[in-house]
Amino acid sequence: MSEVSPYVPAYGEVDLTNCDREPIHVPGAVQPHGFLLAVDRATRAVVVASQSTATHLGRAPGELLGRPLADVLGDGLAADVLAVEASDVLSEPLRARLDLVPGAGTDVDVVLHLSGDRLVVEVEPVGSSTGVSPVSYRSARAAVSRLSETTTLDELCGRLAQETRRLTGFDRVMVYRFDAQWNGEVVAEDRREDLNAFLGLHYPAGDIPAQARRLYTVNWTRLIADVSYAPSPLHPVLDPATGAPLDLSFSVLRSVSPIHVEYLRNMGVTASMSVSLVQDGQLWGLIACHHYSGPHRPSHDARSAAEFLGQTASQLIAGRQRADDREDALRAQDLLASIVADVSGSGRDPLSSLAADDRLLDLVGAGGAALWDGSRLLTLGRVPGRAALQQIAGMLARRDGAPTFTDHLASLSPALARYEREAAGALRVGLGVDRWLLWVRPEQEEVVDWGGDPRNKEIAAAEGPDVRLSPRKSFEKWREVVRGRSLPWQRWHPETAERLRNQLTSIVLGRARDQIAIAESLQRAVVLDEAPEFDGLQVLARYRPAEGSQLGGDWWDAVELPDGRVAAVVGDVAGHGVHAAAAMAQLRTALRAYLLEGHGPAASLDRLDRLVGTLFSGHVATAVIVVFDADRRTARLASAGHPPPLLLTAGGCEPLAVAPRPLLGIGVGQATDVTVEVPADGLLLLYSDGLVERRGTALDETIEQLRAAAAPGPTGSGPEALGVFADHLMTVVPGAEGDDTTLVLLGRRP
Repeated sequence: MSEVSPYVPAYGEVDLTNCDREPIHVPGAVQPHGFLLAVDRATRAVVVASQSTATHLGRAPGELLGRPLADVLGDGLAADVLAVEASDVLSEPLRARLDLVPGAGTDVDVVLHLSGDRLVVEVEPVGSSTGVSPVSYRSARAAVSRLSETTTLDELCGRLAQETRRLTGFDRVMVYRFDAQWNGEVVAEDRREDLNAFLGLHYPAGDIPAQARRLYTVNWTRLIADVSYAPSPLHPVLDPATGAPLDLSFSVLRSVSPIHVEYLRNMGVTASMSVSLVQDGQLWGLIACHHYSGPHRPSHDARSAAEFLGQTASQLIAGRQRADDREDALRAQDLLASIVADVSGSGRDPLSSLAADDRLLDLVGAGGAALWDGSRLLTLGRVPGRAALQQIAGMLARRDGAPTFTDHLASLSPALARYEREAAGALRVGLGVDRWLLWVRPEQEEVVDWGGDPRNKEIAAAEGPDVRLSPRKSFEKWREVVRGRSLPWQRWHPETAERLRNQLTSIVLGRARDQIAIAESLQRAVVLDEAPEFDGLQVLARYRPAEGSQLGGDWWDAVELPDGRVAAVVGDVAGHGVHAAAAMAQLRTALRAYLLEGHGPAASLDRLDRLVGTLFSGHVATAVIVVFDADRRTARLASAGHPPPLLLTAGGCEPLAVAPRPLLGIGVGQATDVTVEVPADGLLLLYSDGLVERRGTALDETIEQLRAAAAPGPTGSGPEALGVFADHLMTVVPGAEGDDTTLVLLGRRP
């Protein structure tokens, strides 16, 4: 073997401190077992040539620059190359005769590809490695058939290693699979009997940096025929048209990273080849081929056959995994259907019913689960504490609620490492605004056998700045117990979580629609559409539902008392939704009963306070009552936490000084009756806080706005004029925030 060349790549020196940023697609050199020409597609002239033309053509690259391709390769081969270019089918190699000197021709394989505006022509003499049978269509087809006959993923990978070694003649062929962190594991191997086994060994992600993995997805095969080769530089290094190195991503002769060459030499490898295994555009693994007994250059046919095997195996692996995932997913789907049926038919709150079902853990193979419904945390199985669950759910949250997952929570926050016994991994799915379901998995300790100490880079860095960071030299088995991770989540787990979310949402919405329909019917029965008619008194009301037509707690009522007076009420139960509407209906009915029994406004409110505190724990309400005596032109009023009524007269509009008792439902304080005179042309204005309450503005200011707008009174005295006036008052305080709103006007009938 020749000595390693002192050649420095076009991008400069490299070691382990910068190898993850090494631009390996532009090395500025090729391997010397062939030569490369870059041709201007417009002029057909050579603009870049490798130093190895001196060996293979007997002409230095400087002699070739600017020359027509026919002058370099001969008329016949140049015509063949240009014919292939014109056909736009560059993927198939061209077997031809390089016959520059009569009687001294050489059979060559010619590979073409485009690099920007350049046609790149790579030429290799046809070679045959010892110990390798000639590759034919029949032998390649037989190898593919044997791959297809396998039934399991392990069997497929084992057969792939055997068939690739048979085709290429390498001393060792491994199938190497990546995990989610890009660490690799040797999952299959075929080797010379005297070699140590690598099967089952793991290799750290740093052994194959990201830019190398990217190249593996665009150029499926890479050969290093002689690890001790001297790179053949390109002339010029920078393309004259672009001022940049020629992109060799698709090159078959591309020179490889010096770091990788050193890595292979440290392993005792003298030649290597790799074939990519790709799924959905992402690297799944590699067929890694090593030779130990000198240079080794399988024929182009053998390499093409190995690449075809890799492409076939990629499809078969994907099929095997999809089949396995499909079986697991179908089992989960059956279990999900059973869980959803039970939740739907339980008659209980769907989320509570779900959180009590142990099968929820079996659905995705979790150790524990937690469900947050906006106010309650429901748990199942082994989970960390409330604070940890809230933190995990927050870190995994997505705005759209779609499933998110990790098998290494400590990577989100090192503080989460303390919970690994219950939650080293988690899967979260949103169930609506501020609602979520979280599955957790405990730490799964794993014994990993590495091919050498994976911490080599960190160890070298710790030893000081004078230590050269180079690839490790020891590949002896190194055992490590990996902690802090859970079992990985499979592809179908988040899909199952999404199905559960959709079905659970349907159940919750269905229940909500039923409840809303009942409550709306109840609210329509309680909140009057039109005011009843009373002798000598006109009553006009306006009600505006909450934003989005959601159920609110506002109500109003007007009822004639046994002594001929009329009682009018405006009330508001805090909150929205079914519970608020149901409480409102009961309070309205109770208050009407108290008034009809002869209790005054203040006494009725005190009784209502006791009722709210006893029957509606957690609810509070406000109310204002007016008992109007049309004959005496008086109104007797009492209030509980409600905005003050307004009295409109010819002299203007003023708030009535009614001392309110505290909110209904808190069980303290007493109401006080106040009697005021109402002139013949006077109007009483009652309203709920939705008319005047605005975020960031004092209530006194908004009530003053309402008072000022009401002061002129209605234009006219008939019912139509009063209606126009009421509609105007519903809009005079800007910035309504979506709460339901009630307004009632009372006055003597003209």
